[in-house]
Amino acid sequence: MLEARAVNFAYTRGEPVIHDINLTIQDGEFIALLGHNGSGKTTLTRLFMALCHPRSGVIAVDGDDIAKMEPADLVDKIGYVFQNPDLQILEDTVFDEIAYGPRTRKVAETDVARHVEAAMEATGLTELRNAYPRLLSFGQKRRLGVAAALALNPKTLILDEITNGQDSLEQERIMHYLREINEKRGITIILITHDMEIAARYAKRTLVMHRGKLAFDGMPAELFDGTKPLENWGLYRPTVLTLAGALNLKADNAAELVAKIERRAGGKA
Repeated sequence: MLEARAVNFAYTRGEPVIHDINLTIQDGEFIALLGHNGSGKTTLTRLFMALCHPRSGVIAVDGDDIAKMEPADLVDKIGYVFQNPDLQILEDTVFDEIAYGPRTRKVAETDVARHVEAAMEATGLTELRNAYPRLLSFGQKRRLGVAAALALNPKTLILDEITNGQDSLEQERIMHYLREINEKRGITIILITHDMEIAARYAKRTLVMHRGKLAFDGMPAELFDGTKPLENWGLYRPTVLTLAGALNLKADNAAELVAKIERRAGGKA
């Protein structure tokens, strides 16, 4: 469980970027963290990772105040996947890249192998175990970042814009993996994204940051119901939901909408 209690933060000699945040994230949630650039969403996740610490208030992980902790103290609790996958590549094979974290934690090599095999299987990288990571496709590198984080068995994964720069097939693949590990392994997913289609389709809860404050906390259906000031928050309503609303239908994705239109055309809707 992650908690922010009356949290405020400003970078050295800078303007405050986080204002009085109160938030609880339960184990096993799938959350889309939304907001325009500079809204504070990335800073909030950095606070949860102990990459920086609040000026006031408390950040707690599993009930423990992390004010005196460093990121290394939390690697078995929270994994972070960067927006640029190349920033995380350190080794010469996919296997060794995924094994890097457990090995630095002095995990026994037999257990390292077990963790790596499970992480590769979960992310569809088993056949690429001996491949040179920097020669992988962009989408494969994204999955490699997820696998490297999974190998440390974290309870929570924070992922920064991991669907950026991917075609629809790669997006579908990585989001399928995330949904699967969330549902089957109970791993909490916090997805930082500017893609409202992804947020609406996969997230069970949406958090919106605006000017350093938590502007919205609720279900995607509520966020995109047409009554919220999305443009003021730097967001937009997903095209599928807009079309579905215009047709007086309910659909969370394009395939579902097309199916309902076809049923209606055939007199079944």
